[in-house]
Amino acid sequence: MSTPHILLLPGWQNSGPAHWQSRWEVLYGYERVDQHDWMRPLRGDWMAQLEEAVLAAPAPVVLVAHSLGCLLCAAWAAHSQNAHRVQAALLVAPGDPEREELRAVLKSWSPLPLQRLPFKSVLLASHNDPYCSFERAQMFAAAWGADLVDYGHSGHINADSGLGDWSEGHALLREAIESTKEKTSW
Repeated sequence: MSTPHILLLPGWQNSGPAHWQSRWEVLYGYERVDQHDWMRPLRGDWMAQLEEAVLAAPAPVVLVAHSLGCLLCAAWAAHSQNAHRVQAALLVAPGDPEREELRAVLKSWSPLPLQRLPFKSVLLASHNDPYCSFERAQMFAAAWGADLVDYGHSGHINADSGLGDWSEGHALLREAIESTKEKTSW
């Protein structure tokens, strides 16, 4: 069994240097999937970038998504012929592009991708996330077949949440990877 290649999927406006995704990139050497336009995210463009990254990475691949990156993961998996290359996904604080205040800038993200993911996934959601209600996050987890982790009142589970290197999140990622090792052959 080979070590999985970790791809980081930041959300709208990217993840800044204090964000746990950026810290993991530095600490563990994980690869960020860069987008052409972080400020005006177009679903098709973002999906094409993810497709290229998955094809360029050695299998197996593990996706670590935050916010709009979670919707990217689901949209890509629903359309790609290469989703079999993904072993697992950690989906943290999914954004909700159908929120009134986000619809105009995220209009290409509707309709929401609600197909079951073809790989193991764990979704972490917070009760006071300003970009997605806990109830919507529960709906995403159910539709995607993801294990839901109630992350209490942690805001958007980002740099503003004071997580630092977020060792607890990294432990959840390692746990998801370990739980799929026996079931996957590359």
